[in-house]
Amino acid sequence: MTTISLRVDNRDSKLIRDYAKLKNTSVSNLMRTAIIEKIEDELDVENFDRALASMENTHSFDDVKKELGL
Repeated sequence: MTTISLRVDNRDSKLIRDYAKLKNTSVSNLMRTAIIEKIEDELDVENFDRALASMENTHSFDDVKKELGL
């Protein structure tokens, strides 16, 4: 396992430590989880954008309902 250092000011440090304590987790786990989720969210958006760009035709929800007689 490797270590990554992060410099924050005293205010941010207190906020992060207090939040980790509130969530009953370590600062390390809180930071790891937040960073991984951020990366996954960005990858999801990029994949969605690629999929949407590759679609030839798109239809609104209202158009689909009308087509189905709903």
